[in-house]
Amino acid sequence: MDLIKLGTDLLMEKLGGSVDSNSISTALSGLLGGSDGNINLSGLISQFAQSGDLMGLANSWLGDGKNQSISADQIMSVLGSDKIGNFAAQLGISQSDAADSLADTLPQMIDAGSSGGSLLDMAGGAGDLLGMAKKFF
Repeated sequence: MDLIKLGTDLLMEKLGGSVDSNSISTALSGLLGGSDGNINLSGLISQFAQSGDLMGLANSWLGDGKNQSISADQIMSVLGSDKIGNFAAQLGISQSDAADSLADTLPQMIDAGSSGGSLLDMAGGAGDLLGMAKKFF
């Protein structure tokens, strides 16, 4: 699944078409990307693990059940206000709008990228993912 395209489509819908898809795709890749230009989901989940109390939210997105919501403030905490600010500047929107849009979009992207457990498998299963998270504390 092309998560950049999914994220771009979701953000375009959320932002009402005020930003072109190429700009969103580039900004999203820069914000969430790995070295190959794709979204680095395992790295993103590691950021949630470092935030401790937010790992439960991320776990809901990894499974096939209902996704728990995340607030714009929590997104800012996990990704960093400087990165959200850069993302917003690339799109020509406010930092607040960027954080709100990402709070709506990220759970859906992570859920789609991990459907059927592929992200958990990639990380070595839920136990290994939790073990990896504990290394940060």
